[in-house]
Amino acid sequence: MKPRISVITVGVDDLDRSLRFYRDGLGLKTEGIIGTEFEHGAVVFFDLEAGVKLALWPRQSLARDSGLSLEKPSATEFSLGHTVSSKKEVDIVMEQARQAGAIIVKPAQDTFWGGYAGYFQDPDRHLWEIAWNPAWEAAE
Repeated sequence: MKPRISVITVGVDDLDRSLRFYRDGLGLKTEGIIGTEFEHGAVVFFDLEAGVKLALWPRQSLARDSGLSLEKPSATEFSLGHTVSSKKEVDIVMEQARQAGAIIVKPAQDTFWGGYAGYFQDPDRHLWEIAWNPAWEAAE
């Protein structure tokens, strides 16, 4: 296996609500909901950098397709990280997320590792970290 991730699929409870949050609230570009002609096929794709895609797919569809039981989600199973180029940009993105309806879990603040970061949850309680790391150069 090569060390790359091509698609990050996030299970959601309400596809329309999640589409509005990511597209209208956070400003991610998408063609909207596609695949509605297929049973359990409705999905939203966002193009991220480096050819990576973020997919939103109903949790029930993901469970059915994988053959796993639909279980109660946990916000601490994983987090999605978004690095930016300054402390100010962390604050801007956190405010954008708040205005879009995110739950601010941990306001942006200096970190123990020398950076600056905060956490929010999307409408399905998926955890996002917005961070500035002085040791990393953020892609523009």
